[in-house]
Amino acid sequence: MSTIEIILRLSLAILIGGAIGYERAFRNSPAGFRTHILVCVGAAIISLIQINMANEAIKMISDRPELAQVIKVDYGRLGAQVISGVGFLGAGTILHTKGSIKGLTTAATLWVVACVGLAIGMGYYEISIFSGVAIVLILVILKRFQNKFISQAGVTKIEIHFLDKKKLLQFLEEYFNYKNILIKNIEFSINEEEDTYFQNEKLHTCLYTIRLPKYMDGTRILNEIILNDNIIKASEIEE
Repeated sequence: MSTIEIILRLSLAILIGGAIGYERAFRNSPAGFRTHILVCVGAAIISLIQINMANEAIKMISDRPELAQVIKVDYGRLGAQVISGVGFLGAGTILHTKGSIKGLTTAATLWVVACVGLAIGMGYYEISIFSGVAIVLILVILKRFQNKFISQAGVTKIEIHFLDKKKLLQFLEEYFNYKNILIKNIEFSINEEEDTYFQNEKLHTCLYTIRLPKYMDGTRILNEIILNDNIIKASEIEE
Protein backbone atom coordinates (compact mmCIF):
# COMPACT_ATOMS: atom_id res chain seq x y z
CA MET A 1 0.00 0.00 0.00
CA SER A 2 1.38 3.40 -1.00
CA THR A 3 1.97 6.29 1.38
CA ILE A 4 -0.58 8.41 -0.49
CA GLU A 5 -3.24 5.73 0.01
CA ILE A 6 -2.51 5.60 3.74
CA ILE A 7 -2.70 9.40 4.04
CA LEU A 8 -5.96 9.44 2.07
CA ARG A 9 -7.63 6.87 4.32
CA LEU A 10 -6.49 8.52 7.55
CA SER A 11 -7.60 11.94 6.26
CA LEU A 12 -11.03 10.56 5.43
CA ALA A 13 -11.23 9.07 8.93
CA ILE A 14 -10.41 12.48 10.43
CA LEU A 15 -13.05 14.16 8.25
CA ILE A 16 -15.90 11.75 8.99
CA GLY A 17 -15.00 11.34 12.66
CA GLY A 18 -14.74 15.11 13.01
CA ALA A 19 -18.13 15.74 11.40
CA ILE A 20 -19.86 13.34 13.78
CA GLY A 21 -17.82 14.55 16.75
CA TYR A 22 -18.68 18.18 16.03
CA GLU A 23 -22.39 17.41 16.28
CA ARG A 24 -21.83 15.62 19.60
CA ALA A 25 -19.70 18.47 20.95
CA PHE A 26 -22.40 20.95 19.93
CA ARG A 27 -24.84 18.95 22.08
CA ASN A 28 -22.45 19.11 25.07
CA SER A 29 -22.02 15.33 25.03
CA PRO A 30 -19.43 13.55 27.23
CA ALA A 31 -17.44 12.50 24.14
CA GLY A 32 -17.01 15.24 21.57
CA PHE A 33 -14.97 16.39 18.59
CA ARG A 34 -11.51 15.00 19.33
CA THR A 35 -12.74 11.77 20.89
CA HIS A 36 -14.72 10.77 17.79
CA ILE A 37 -11.79 11.65 15.53
CA LEU A 38 -9.42 9.53 17.61
CA VAL A 39 -11.80 6.55 17.63
CA CYS A 40 -12.32 6.73 13.86
CA VAL A 41 -8.60 7.17 13.11
CA GLY A 42 -7.65 4.42 15.57
CA ALA A 43 -10.05 1.97 13.95
CA ALA A 44 -8.70 2.90 10.50
CA ILE A 45 -5.15 2.29 11.71
CA ILE A 46 -6.12 -1.17 12.95
CA SER A 47 -7.55 -1.99 9.52
CA LEU A 48 -4.37 -0.76 7.83
CA ILE A 49 -2.26 -2.92 10.14
CA GLN A 50 -4.48 -5.92 9.42
CA ILE A 51 -4.09 -5.40 5.65
CA ASN A 52 -0.31 -5.11 5.92
CA MET A 53 -0.12 -8.23 8.08
CA ALA A 54 -2.20 -10.15 5.54
CA ASN A 55 -0.06 -8.92 2.64
CA GLU A 56 3.12 -9.92 4.46
CA ALA A 57 1.65 -13.36 5.18
CA ILE A 58 0.68 -13.83 1.52
CA LYS A 59 4.14 -12.77 0.39
CA MET A 60 5.78 -15.14 2.87
CA ILE A 61 3.62 -18.05 1.68
CA SER A 62 4.42 -17.20 -1.95
CA ASP A 63 8.13 -17.34 -1.19
CA ARG A 64 7.84 -20.48 0.94
CA PRO A 65 4.75 -22.55 -0.01
CA GLU A 66 5.46 -25.09 2.72
CA LEU A 67 4.34 -22.47 5.28
CA ALA A 68 0.80 -22.37 3.87
CA GLN A 69 -0.47 -24.82 6.49
CA VAL A 70 1.26 -22.94 9.31
CA ILE A 71 0.50 -19.27 8.63
CA LYS A 72 -3.13 -18.31 9.04
CA VAL A 73 -4.63 -14.84 8.54
CA ASP A 74 -7.93 -13.74 10.08
CA TYR A 75 -9.04 -10.42 8.59
CA GLY A 76 -11.72 -9.87 11.18
CA ARG A 77 -9.83 -10.61 14.39
CA LEU A 78 -8.32 -7.17 15.06
CA GLY A 79 -11.50 -5.41 13.95
CA ALA A 80 -13.56 -7.46 16.38
CA GLN A 81 -11.26 -6.41 19.21
CA VAL A 82 -11.73 -2.76 18.24
CA ILE A 83 -15.52 -3.06 18.39
CA SER A 84 -15.32 -4.75 21.79
CA GLY A 85 -12.92 -2.12 23.13
CA VAL A 86 -15.05 0.76 21.92
CA GLY A 87 -17.99 -0.81 23.74
CA PHE A 88 -16.19 -0.24 27.04
CA LEU A 89 -15.31 3.31 26.00
CA GLY A 90 -18.93 4.02 25.14
CA ALA A 91 -20.09 2.65 28.48
CA GLY A 92 -18.01 5.34 30.16
CA THR A 93 -20.09 8.06 28.48
CA ILE A 94 -23.40 6.78 29.88
CA LEU A 95 -24.48 8.55 33.06
CA HIS A 96 -27.32 7.30 35.25
CA THR A 97 -28.57 9.81 37.80
CA LYS A 98 -31.83 9.77 39.72
CA GLY A 99 -33.79 7.81 37.15
CA SER A 100 -32.51 9.67 34.10
CA ILE A 101 -30.03 8.29 31.60
CA LYS A 102 -27.67 10.50 29.64
CA GLY A 103 -25.12 9.55 27.00
CA LEU A 104 -26.75 6.63 25.18
CA THR A 105 -26.64 8.40 21.82
CA THR A 106 -22.99 9.34 22.34
CA ALA A 107 -22.12 5.75 23.21
CA ALA A 108 -23.84 4.60 20.02
CA THR A 109 -22.00 7.18 17.90
CA LEU A 110 -18.64 6.07 19.30
CA TRP A 111 -19.43 2.49 18.35
CA VAL A 112 -20.64 3.34 14.85
CA VAL A 113 -17.69 5.71 14.28
CA ALA A 114 -15.36 2.80 15.04
CA CYS A 115 -17.22 0.71 12.45
CA VAL A 116 -16.82 3.49 9.87
CA GLY A 117 -13.12 3.77 10.74
CA LEU A 118 -12.64 0.07 10.09
CA ALA A 119 -14.37 0.41 6.72
CA ILE A 120 -12.18 3.39 5.80
CA GLY A 121 -9.02 1.52 6.72
CA MET A 122 -10.09 -1.42 4.58
CA GLY A 123 -10.59 0.92 1.62
CA TYR A 124 -14.38 0.74 1.39
CA TYR A 125 -14.78 4.39 0.47
CA GLU A 126 -18.39 4.29 -0.75
CA ILE A 127 -19.58 2.47 2.36
CA SER A 128 -17.63 4.86 4.60
CA ILE A 129 -18.79 8.09 2.97
CA PHE A 130 -22.45 7.13 2.66
CA SER A 131 -22.43 5.79 6.23
CA GLY A 132 -20.88 9.01 7.53
CA VAL A 133 -23.50 11.13 5.78
CA ALA A 134 -26.28 8.87 7.07
CA ILE A 135 -25.01 9.12 10.66
CA VAL A 136 -24.88 12.93 10.57
CA LEU A 137 -28.38 13.09 9.09
CA ILE A 138 -29.69 10.73 11.77
CA LEU A 139 -28.17 12.85 14.54
CA VAL A 140 -29.34 16.19 13.16
CA ILE A 141 -32.60 15.63 11.27
CA LEU A 142 -34.08 12.71 13.20
CA LYS A 143 -33.42 14.58 16.45
CA ARG A 144 -35.91 17.23 15.33
CA PHE A 145 -38.33 14.57 14.11
CA GLN A 146 -38.12 12.78 17.45
CA ASN A 147 -38.71 15.97 19.42
CA LYS A 148 -41.75 16.82 17.30
CA PHE A 149 -43.49 13.49 16.81
CA ILE A 150 -42.05 10.80 19.09
CA SER A 151 -40.85 12.31 22.36
CA GLN A 152 -43.36 13.44 24.92
CA ALA A 153 -44.58 16.68 23.39
CA GLY A 154 -42.56 19.66 24.56
CA VAL A 155 -41.05 17.90 27.58
CA THR A 156 -37.35 18.43 28.16
CA LYS A 157 -34.88 18.03 31.01
CA ILE A 158 -32.34 20.71 31.91
CA GLU A 159 -29.40 20.12 34.22
CA ILE A 160 -28.34 23.29 36.05
CA HIS A 161 -25.21 24.00 38.10
CA PHE A 162 -25.81 26.92 40.44
CA LEU A 163 -24.52 28.69 43.56
CA ASP A 164 -27.54 29.71 45.66
CA LYS A 165 -30.67 27.54 45.84
CA LYS A 166 -33.06 30.24 47.01
CA LYS A 167 -32.04 32.66 44.26
CA LEU A 168 -32.28 29.89 41.68
CA LEU A 169 -35.82 28.89 42.64
CA GLN A 170 -37.01 32.48 42.68
CA PHE A 171 -35.42 33.34 39.34
CA LEU A 172 -36.58 30.22 37.48
CA GLU A 173 -40.11 30.39 38.87
CA GLU A 174 -40.48 33.96 37.63
CA TYR A 175 -38.77 33.16 34.32
CA PHE A 176 -40.81 30.05 33.55
CA ASN A 177 -44.06 31.78 34.50
CA TYR A 178 -43.21 34.68 32.20
CA LYS A 179 -42.40 32.29 29.35
CA ASN A 180 -45.50 30.16 29.99
CA ILE A 181 -43.35 27.09 30.71
CA LEU A 182 -44.75 24.38 32.97
CA ILE A 183 -42.44 22.92 35.64
CA LYS A 184 -43.20 19.19 35.87
CA ASN A 185 -40.48 18.16 38.32
CA ILE A 186 -37.40 19.48 40.17
CA GLU A 187 -34.64 17.21 41.49
CA PHE A 188 -31.79 18.52 43.62
CA SER A 189 -28.56 16.60 44.09
CA ILE A 190 -28.16 16.39 47.88
CA ASN A 191 -25.14 14.14 48.35
CA GLU A 192 -22.55 15.11 45.77
CA GLU A 193 -19.65 12.67 45.63
CA GLU A 194 -17.14 15.43 45.01
CA ASP A 195 -17.54 19.06 46.02
CA THR A 196 -17.11 21.45 43.11
CA TYR A 197 -16.35 25.12 43.61
CA PHE A 198 -16.64 28.22 41.46
CA GLN A 199 -14.73 31.28 42.65
CA ASN A 200 -14.52 29.78 46.16
CA GLU A 201 -18.28 29.10 46.27
CA LYS A 202 -19.69 25.59 46.31
CA LEU A 203 -21.57 24.51 43.19
CA HIS A 204 -24.86 22.62 43.44
CA THR A 205 -26.74 20.65 40.80
CA CYS A 206 -30.42 20.26 40.00
CA LEU A 207 -32.51 18.73 37.24
CA TYR A 208 -35.58 20.54 35.92
CA THR A 209 -38.20 18.67 33.91
CA ILE A 210 -40.27 21.24 32.01
CA ARG A 211 -42.90 21.38 29.28
CA LEU A 212 -42.18 23.95 26.58
CA PRO A 213 -44.69 25.77 24.39
CA LYS A 214 -44.75 24.57 20.77
CA TYR A 215 -43.03 27.71 19.53
CA MET A 216 -40.05 27.36 21.89
CA ASP A 217 -37.03 25.02 21.99
CA GLY A 218 -34.64 24.01 24.74
CA THR A 219 -31.62 25.75 23.24
CA ARG A 220 -33.30 29.13 23.52
CA ILE A 221 -34.08 28.50 27.18
CA LEU A 222 -30.47 27.53 27.94
CA ASN A 223 -29.09 30.63 26.22
CA GLU A 224 -31.35 32.88 28.30
CA ILE A 225 -31.08 31.36 31.77
CA ILE A 226 -27.29 31.05 31.59
CA LEU A 227 -27.15 34.86 31.64
CA ASN A 228 -28.16 34.76 35.30
CA ASP A 229 -25.12 35.27 37.56
CA ASN A 230 -26.27 32.53 39.95
CA ILE A 231 -26.33 29.90 37.17
CA ILE A 232 -22.85 28.69 36.19
CA LYS A 233 -23.76 26.00 33.67
CA ALA A 234 -26.94 24.70 32.05
CA SER A 235 -27.32 21.84 29.59
CA GLU A 236 -30.14 19.82 28.07
CA ILE A 237 -30.26 16.16 29.07
CA GLU A 238 -30.44 13.72 26.18
CA GLU A 239 -31.79 10.26 26.93
